[in-house]
Amino acid sequence: MADAQARGMEVCLGLTPTAAHWLEPQTAELERLTGHRVRSAYKLPGEPDVWPKADVIAVAPATFNTVNACALGLTRDFGVVAEGIGKGIPMVAMPCVNAAYAQHPQFERSVAELRRMRVRVLYGDDGFVPNPPGQGKPQEYPWHLFLGAVEEIVAAR
Repeated sequence: MADAQARGMEVCLGLTPTAAHWLEPQTAELERLTGHRVRSAYKLPGEPDVWPKADVIAVAPATFNTVNACALGLTRDFGVVAEGIGKGIPMVAMPCVNAAYAQHPQFERSVAELRRMRVRVLYGDDGFVPNPPGQGKPQEYPWHLFLGAVEEIVAAR
């Protein structure tokens, strides 16, 4: 988040319910750092939007479940990606899955479907390359590629 802000990006943080649970102790600090409420669920009907209009929706690190749910239009928990696709908001996503998940046939179909929907998916040679199960290297997640792609999208608008 600090890297994105250092590049001049205004960050609004949306989390899956699982990530929100993991980061619950840090939510207040994340809201202070971004200046925006952290969201992990739909707002109630009639409630105002708490985020400004998005120039880009950036989805990372996108889990196996997130990639598949987004591609299939499943919005049980939080539908910002599906709604963003429908509104034509430019989008970039970068998975973070191990090599076993990447072998599941649905994963490749989902990546292809997201790309068909004009989501820039940074996966493979131009993005995230999966590690063997149990050998994840969070410190090596290629955030620089992700943030560079967001900057490219904004510059092209």
